[in-house]
Amino acid sequence: MSTPKKLKADVAIAGGGLVGLSLGIAICQHGLSVVVADAQPTNKVTNAAFDGRASAIAFSSYCMLKNIGIWPHLKLHPSPILEIRVLDGDSPFFLHFDSKELGEGPLGYMVENRHMRQALFARAAELETLTFLAPDAVLTMEHDEGSATLMLDSGVEIEASLVIAAEGRNSLLRARRSIEAQNWSYGQSGIVATIEHEYDHLNIAHERFLPEGPFAILPLNDNRSSLVWTVASDTAYEIMKLSDDAFLLEINKRTGDFLGRLKLVGGRWSYPLALVIAERFSDHRFALVGDAAHGIHPIAGQGLNLGLRDVAALTEIILEATHVGLDYGLASTLERYDRWRRTDTLALVASTDGLNRLFSNNIVPIRLARNLGLGIVQRLPGLKRFFMQHARGTVGDIPKLLKSENEPLPTVDI
Repeated sequence: MSTPKKLKADVAIAGGGLVGLSLGIAICQHGLSVVVADAQPTNKVTNAAFDGRASAIAFSSYCMLKNIGIWPHLKLHPSPILEIRVLDGDSPFFLHFDSKELGEGPLGYMVENRHMRQALFARAAELETLTFLAPDAVLTMEHDEGSATLMLDSGVEIEASLVIAAEGRNSLLRARRSIEAQNWSYGQSGIVATIEHEYDHLNIAHERFLPEGPFAILPLNDNRSSLVWTVASDTAYEIMKLSDDAFLLEINKRTGDFLGRLKLVGGRWSYPLALVIAERFSDHRFALVGDAAHGIHPIAGQGLNLGLRDVAALTEIILEATHVGLDYGLASTLERYDRWRRTDTLALVASTDGLNRLFSNNIVPIRLARNLGLGIVQRLPGLKRFFMQHARGTVGDIPKLLKSENEPLPTVDI
């Protein structure tokens, strides 16, 4: 069926990635109509060769994905994270988080991004009020007091009460709305690959801090692990030129032999690491979510979780405003979203940026201080429990969709 040249919806979303399509699903599930447009073909982004990345899904994010019907489509793909072990180079000091100490289920899950996308597409197809257009790039946006309109590459126009930009760090719509963003490079790149190993990973995530940056081994299903290896960008260029055998040799130097023989599965990818924060997350008839609003260092694996918290918060604000007869597209209504999400975002930016600066060096006094810190946290059960709850995303003023008890949101009758 051909798409009409003019569409009307309650909400229009530019960008149908992990955050943008999750948002569209969350809003539609509660009764509003949404059009999502994405520039990438669906068969491309679900291919194993597309980007090689996997995401850590915090327990609170898992709750939301379950609450909005996405999680059942993932089937056997997620791998639970039962423990996290943090090491500082070759130091004898370490930090060990064990989910059994909380007795509240896993700390989170690892899911390959391609499987997440497949689940999103399957769930989107079940919702009658969600229209997903891909591949179709957003070109321009216009707005007036009462509505906003997106113009797509195909010639389709989408009129909505609210437009949401979810197109990533280089958001076109953010720039078109003259929203400035702070953007600076870490001078590092993250090398991503998947390995198969001889021994079971036992669902333990390992993060080893090395002078050039963190080296993470994250458990996937089928006796595989996702590697995220942070190095200086010049070093990354040289590493990417290595043969597979030479690359595996370098991996072995950093993993030791606890996983046994290693095998590289698929390709390797390198991504430059930078910090991006928009000066504001909303405007009249407009909001930013995910990487369009913020891009952080992957040191704690919280990038996608930060975006999914945007989804939960914005969905809650839109539905509660609609329930009491307010216009959710007004700047005054969206101001609550801006305050709520910027507070959380800036706190996480400070912690991830600080951790990267603290651990990505080999200065002796700093190394001794951080080793002492790891040892102290490991020996204080109350403090360690607090950090584990943070890793699960269950601390603070969290939106209703992120709660395991599934506190209901208003549903709009259409």
